[in-house]
Amino acid sequence: MAKILFVVSGADHWTLADGTAHPTGFWAEEAVAPYRAFTDAGHEVVVATPGGVVPTVDRGSLAPDVNGGQEGADAVAAGLEAFEELRRPVALEDVDPDAYDAVFYPGGHGPMEDLAVDPVSGRLLARVLASGKPLGVVCHGPAALLAATGPDGRSVFAGYRLTGFTNAEETQAGFADKAKWLLQDRLVALGADFQEGEPWAPFVITDRNLITGQNPASSAPLAAELLNRLG
Repeated sequence: MAKILFVVSGADHWTLADGTAHPTGFWAEEAVAPYRAFTDAGHEVVVATPGGVVPTVDRGSLAPDVNGGQEGADAVAAGLEAFEELRRPVALEDVDPDAYDAVFYPGGHGPMEDLAVDPVSGRLLARVLASGKPLGVVCHGPAALLAATGPDGRSVFAGYRLTGFTNAEETQAGFADKAKWLLQDRLVALGADFQEGEPWAPFVITDRNLITGQNPASSAPLAAELLNRLG
């Protein structure tokens, strides 16, 4: 049995370019689908957030229209209810990454607010990347990569092939013209080799021990790839 760390945003809002606070948090499917895959395979999941705050789910991620209908929405809601570890997170500051076999970051707009500038998360990401252990990051979760720099000040993810929520998807979601910055632009700027699939379709990129997914639909296939790496 492996021990898998979920690093989840503690933010309940995302500050837009005009200074308004857009209610957000983590995206339900991106937490529920991997959690179900990992626990069904017999692995243990531990949730960590900045300060150990109980994470907030983005209410928009519970709507039928983003879950393929009411049946899908009900399944995600039931999955959240079963995900008891979300209600008793540990403080990210207290985490020893050496105690885990893999690390996973779900998205939602929350990471754009806190993990993107969190040095504790950045140091953890750098250590896990260097360790060779599987590191899975999906959708807006790659915003956390922005905080991971090496001693030379450069991103530890420079030169890695990866993906994340695209400018096209942010535009279609209605936020591209409201955001302070766009995730795809920032990942390109740090020197990553950003790969882009079709909007909203499953798309997963693996480069060495880094496994990234583009959008919510990519979370289940990303989890499957991470499980393959765990053997």
